[in-house]
Amino acid sequence: MTALKSRIEKSSSAFRSIGEAANELGLETHVLRYWETRFPKDVRPIKREDGRRMFRPQDMDALRAIRVLVHERGMTLKGAKLILAEQGIDAVLAGTVTLAAGAFEAVPSPARELQESVARAFAAHADLGTDPDRKARLEGALQELTDIKSRIDAALARRAA
Repeated sequence: MTALKSRIEKSSSAFRSIGEAANELGLETHVLRYWETRFPKDVRPIKREDGRRMFRPQDMDALRAIRVLVHERGMTLKGAKLILAEQGIDAVLAGTVTLAAGAFEAVPSPARELQESVARAFAAHADLGTDPDRKARLEGALQELTDIKSRIDAALARRAA
């Protein structure tokens, strides 16, 4: 029966369980539950008496739009929520959503800022990889660290005995 169910394709107007929705979207079920809490105006599955969620077609559209903004466009959830409120789900799904230059600035992302600062740091020191003095300094530092580690290991061994 399970093999038969997997071959049957539901119509676009059919309700989907959380597992079916997750499979269709290529996401995990816990992601859908989390997005349900972060986008309560857009994602409102019907909960049956037994507590199971049934996603309506409009919920699936909202989840698809969120997935596009977050996973494909790299936006934060706050940024995605802003875009959905301003331009709507249909604009995202149609690909006509416009991301203004300040769209990412409106919702600061500490993770994105950290990535950018690390990239700048590596770019600034990229040309130093061929410097022979730098290589000698790094090898010396590695030797010192190896020596310190062996002393710490010996002290720990003495303490344990």
